[in-house]
Amino acid sequence: MTRHRYPAQRSMALAIAAMVALVVAVSFPFVSFTVRGIGNRIELTETATTLIGFQQPVVAIAVILSIVVLPAVYLIGVIWLQFGLLRGTPLPAGRSIARSLAHLHPWMMADVFIVGALVSLIKISGMAQVELGIAFWAFCTFALLLLVTTQSVDSDWLWFSLAGEPRAPGGARTGTTAAPQGLTGCPTCGLVNRLSREGHGHCVRCGERLHARHPYSLQRTWALLAAASILYLPANLYPIMTTTSLGHASPSTIIGGVVELVQMGSWPVATVIFVASVIVPVGKLVALAWLCLVVSRSDELNGVARTRLYRLTEFIGRWSMVDVFVVAILVALIRAGTLMSITPGPAALAFGGVVVLTMLAAMTFDPRLIWDPPLPRRSTPRLDPQQGGVQ
Repeated sequence: MTRHRYPAQRSMALAIAAMVALVVAVSFPFVSFTVRGIGNRIELTETATTLIGFQQPVVAIAVILSIVVLPAVYLIGVIWLQFGLLRGTPLPAGRSIARSLAHLHPWMMADVFIVGALVSLIKISGMAQVELGIAFWAFCTFALLLLVTTQSVDSDWLWFSLAGEPRAPGGARTGTTAAPQGLTGCPTCGLVNRLSREGHGHCVRCGERLHARHPYSLQRTWALLAAASILYLPANLYPIMTTTSLGHASPSTIIGGVVELVQMGSWPVATVIFVASVIVPVGKLVALAWLCLVVSRSDELNGVARTRLYRLTEFIGRWSMVDVFVVAILVALIRAGTLMSITPGPAALAFGGVVVLTMLAAMTFDPRLIWDPPLPRRSTPRLDPQQGGVQ
């Protein structure tokens, strides 16, 4: 792998530029609409605060955390780390901050919010005149810079700079898998560590908790999948939002919104919503359930293909938040009384819960179980809760 010549300077410059763009995005009008002489203008933070007034505080917290708070914390962490490395002495709590960056990454959804904003604008463009504010373009710039910043952080170089060159554990043998030797790689910093006889420990470089296999991995994954499946029913049966036009209220489910977009001729947008809100959640539920069921059949199924399937489900899960962001934007923007207004429905909370639970299910599933030796065919499998699988 080729390293950038100035890794600290590049990441710090991008992080500072992203922070400037975020400050502009939260300081100026985001978008406005006008219909029959009546209009409304909102700022970015109102997409969350308006939901609180409609008794949706959990959804509001999820929106503001994923698009503003967590990205800002991530960027401040990058600036803190790189500034310390540039001055030659890491600043306090450097290792803890570097470890936290890896955990924050999946929950930052500025790019998903941009897609939700575009879908929202397309949905109301035929009903009202829409005007994009300075904050909209600033947030688009911020989302792009945030993405580039996350890609610019060289984790290997960062940990080498913070903690020095790692040494292999004593007695480690090359050409042999790690598990039989009592070794495991740290999922955060990548360092190979020796585990205790009980099969757990802490990374000597970053302090992350380590296990030979995640305790109760399959049990936790099944529990989260069951909870997500239960929530998926009200998420699709109940309206996700209600549109009031000239005093007439029209509730809309997720599928109903897709049908409405098709009737408007917005096939590309309808396809995006259908894939993100229907195909992806169901696909994740089915894929993770299948991985849990066949995890002990390593001799019959291709481990590489199953690992790729797991990585795909882990990557696409966050994009299901598009529909939640669409509701947040429309509820904040479309407020013109009985002439035209949109209110959130009970499905918004349920669907947000499905997205979060499926993301957590993917995180709790231990993909190393895919590569464990298969069980003898005539033996009776016995659950081993400490290993997260079967024994």
